[in-house]
Amino acid sequence: MNNTAKIIAIANQKGGVGKTTTAINLAASLAANRKKVLLVDSDPQGNASSGTGINIRETRIHLYHAYTGGFTGPDVRIQTGSKNLDVIPSNIDLVAAEIEMISINNREQRLKEILNPLLQDYEFIIIDCPPSLGLLTINALTASHSVLIPMQCEYFAMEGLAQLVSTIRSVKKSLNKNLFIEGLVLTMFDRRNKLTHQVATEIKSHFNNQVFKTVIPRNVRLSECPSHGKTILDYDKSSTGALAYIKLSKEFLKNQRN
Repeated sequence: MNNTAKIIAIANQKGGVGKTTTAINLAASLAANRKKVLLVDSDPQGNASSGTGINIRETRIHLYHAYTGGFTGPDVRIQTGSKNLDVIPSNIDLVAAEIEMISINNREQRLKEILNPLLQDYEFIIIDCPPSLGLLTINALTASHSVLIPMQCEYFAMEGLAQLVSTIRSVKKSLNKNLFIEGLVLTMFDRRNKLTHQVATEIKSHFNNQVFKTVIPRNVRLSECPSHGKTILDYDKSSTGALAYIKLSKEFLKNQRN
């Protein structure tokens, strides 16, 4: 890997699939592996920000201010309490950025421009996308080298995935020719549930070697840690959720070397 950051968008327009949980805890696990990581909260809900201990109500400047001018990427990044992990926070104001950018030239390139001055400071930049395929997600895909797709093992898991893959192909064709799918991560995996295994088998049959071997289990500790403003590693590093994300980060890093 060269000495500029690799940018990975965590995307799935279907809500409630463990997208933000994956963005936060993959970033934290990479940081625990002594990698310098920037987590970019590109979701107006701001859950990746609050989930890393940032009080988004008290944060004076955030991603919206970088999108709408006057502030750079370095201006809006914040150090977290976790070593090697910084965050560009977000809040509900970011909803307005999509509207305000409509008349701007190269509006799909804004996030790429924001992140450019930060590329030398990190090994990985993880972008938590909103659960939609709007301009914020298009910006994330345009800025990224790859896309990681969290998939919940439930009946409607495949619904909407074709649309996301189509969007990725469109961005690749017109805005970012080097974009590729990093892989799919199976989340909220319940080994006792027969349907979970059926859906996992179906996903693997469609995407074959693009599915990470590591699966993220359903885990109460993973559900609890955001309300404490902590990553799973800071909240309960011996939990099955923490061990799964550490394992995922090691598989992810191994893939970078292959």
